[in-house]
Amino acid sequence: MQTIIQTKQGAVEGVKSAHGKAVVFKGIPYAQPPVGELRFCRPQAHESWEGVRPCKEFGPSCPQADLTAIDFYNKEFYDVPLPPLSEDCLYLNIWTPESASPESKLPVMFWIHGGAFMHGSGSEKEFDGEGFAQRDVILVTINYRVNAFGFFAHPDLERENPEGVSGNYGILDQIFALGWVRENISAFGGDPEKISIFGQSAGCMSVQSIISSPLSQGMMRGAVLQSGGGLRALGRTATKEQAWQVGRLLMEHLGTATIKELRQVPAEKLRDGAYAVGEGQGLCWTPHVDGWMLPAPVDAQAESGGIHDIVYMIGSLGNDIGEGTLLQEAGARWCENQLKLGRKPAYFYFFDRKLPGDDAGAFHSAELWYIFETLERCWRPWEPRDRELAQQMAGYWTNFAKHLDPNGPGLPVWKPYDQKDAGPMVLK
Repeated sequence: MQTIIQTKQGAVEGVKSAHGKAVVFKGIPYAQPPVGELRFCRPQAHESWEGVRPCKEFGPSCPQADLTAIDFYNKEFYDVPLPPLSEDCLYLNIWTPESASPESKLPVMFWIHGGAFMHGSGSEKEFDGEGFAQRDVILVTINYRVNAFGFFAHPDLERENPEGVSGNYGILDQIFALGWVRENISAFGGDPEKISIFGQSAGCMSVQSIISSPLSQGMMRGAVLQSGGGLRALGRTATKEQAWQVGRLLMEHLGTATIKELRQVPAEKLRDGAYAVGEGQGLCWTPHVDGWMLPAPVDAQAESGGIHDIVYMIGSLGNDIGEGTLLQEAGARWCENQLKLGRKPAYFYFFDRKLPGDDAGAFHSAELWYIFETLERCWRPWEPRDRELAQQMAGYWTNFAKHLDPNGPGLPVWKPYDQKDAGPMVLK
């Protein structure tokens, strides 16, 4: 794969990966910077540029809290310098095999990070595409708008567009990035008809919103829901009125009376206001039912068959949110519903490896080290079984991208969920 690739907007230059098995393109802009008058607007196509744009450093993340102050997860994921923060944050990253060419037509996995819809980045240290590239799968990771930047809704904003909607910008960013990938991934060796999306925690909830939206119909052929999806999982999808109420609270907190004034609030002040309004309220900056991007709550979409009829993998962890049972039961209900609807059976998993080094167990997000095969970036005293498990899980995930079936040579057989064999594939 050449390090200079021509996209629809202009040429981009990447770099060879650390181990030389992939070419990495970091910080490719997929939309116009959502700043100024474009704050609280759906993503817009990026303008073309002249010459070759260097894409050798990760792009900024959306304004958010200092993640190094999060006790447990700081040691786990955020103990290295993070990308800068900026409202100009709509960038994506691509890892493609060094041997790929525009004729390769490789499968693509499109990753959506978590972070409670409040924070996170597609360039966190646990995410890396070299392992995928070595298995002949292209990895794309993205940044999207979070907290108030991604989910502020207000009736005055609904007058600005013909659909009469507001908010949900973070999900619209994800769908827009997916569209950019479909338009451009052939040049990087990928097949736009072989895209699978996957995400964890809020990234999983994002995946469930995307596959529940008519705006993304036909844009992917598979999806993986990790620790955040299913039926009756982590709460009901917000209504428009609930989203408006959070928006009004933010405006009151900031002392702004109009959308024009709110668009002039400095990004750092808007970020701090989003956290202040959300304190103690759980997930309040989230996708909501707007009647356009999301026509009904995600549970209702799933139960009625309104979700995309594609192949799914779904699961959670032994010490996950809800004491390890809430999300697992939600995943089982999802699989049962797929059977009830006569859809393709889903692949159901349960990750229960108690990670070495402390007593946190199979905690929320623990599986990420294994799927991305980035164990060496973590402080934990890994054992041979951890490396074997990472190879197994990376094999399952990349086989899913290739064949819509996680099974492959050398791997324990993973049967799809059915009523005769309703248990999950246990990964430990």
